[in-house]
Amino acid sequence: MSAPAATRPKGGTSSHGSSAHATKSAPRRRHKGGHEEEHVNHERWLVSYSDMITVLMALFIVLFAISQVDQQKYVELRDSLAAGFNTSSNPSILDGTSGTLDGQSIEPKTSAAQGTAGMVNADAGLGQQGANPSPPRVAADPDPPGVDPEVLAAAQAEAARLQGLRDQLAAQLAANGLGDTVRFRINERGLVMGLVADDVFFAAASAVLTPTAARVLDVSGPTLVAIPENVSVEGHANTVPVSGRYPTNWELSSDRATQVLRHLVEADGMPANRIMAVGFGDARPLVAGDGPEALTANRRVDLVILSSAPEQVRNLLPAVLGTEG
Repeated sequence: MSAPAATRPKGGTSSHGSSAHATKSAPRRRHKGGHEEEHVNHERWLVSYSDMITVLMALFIVLFAISQVDQQKYVELRDSLAAGFNTSSNPSILDGTSGTLDGQSIEPKTSAAQGTAGMVNADAGLGQQGANPSPPRVAADPDPPGVDPEVLAAAQAEAARLQGLRDQLAAQLAANGLGDTVRFRINERGLVMGLVADDVFFAAASAVLTPTAARVLDVSGPTLVAIPENVSVEGHANTVPVSGRYPTNWELSSDRATQVLRHLVEADGMPANRIMAVGFGDARPLVAGDGPEALTANRRVDLVILSSAPEQVRNLLPAVLGTEG
């Protein structure tokens, strides 16, 4: 009996072919997560950079566009500012070219008093301007440049009114033999009655009114009561140090002003709501120096009849009155 024949796989495929087929059908290796590795773009920052450059370029274009100056409007602004300050424009300065400043203020040199209480200026005619003043009534500059004609007309009318009030008070004092006891001045605050005389109104280091001082106030009182303006009584002292009841010249000057105020209110009927008193010590002298004339002139009380005109009108009074203010 013969041995059985060897059995072959069906299809006649060899073992090598089966091994190769098994190798080809092996599954593909995948990365974690089931996705294949993507390519990284290292130049994405260029997109943001280009956006930023575009925005900056647009910004600079806008800034350049709005920085353009309208030459015509600039010239109009320059001329209006020059007219507002009552001075001619200086193109070399305003246009940015070479130019020099002369160091002088554009404020009119005739400006006198400053501040709420006011600073009185030295009067060149202190010894000559008494109860019979004779300053010119015509304006020094009848038509200042750059001034509203209506404001100028109002300033001229106010100056004439103050001059009339001054003449009225001066005539009343002269009729009572007191013509040399008061010095009148007009500035942008109004009419100033300076009670200045050697030992006529106050003795040295004293705030007691003399009989002559009381007479001056009694003669002037009715006119001061009749007018509608407020009155500021401002006391002053000279530079001589005080002794006795007053520690400093501040107290002395304040007491002098208060004594004048009380006499006008209590004896002459001045309404209390229209009068005030203030002391300046020796800080605002009428005459500079410490000579006999200065010591006498600075020991004084000023009665300032405050003008009720608008500020722009009052500021023109020194220019309208010339050298009087």
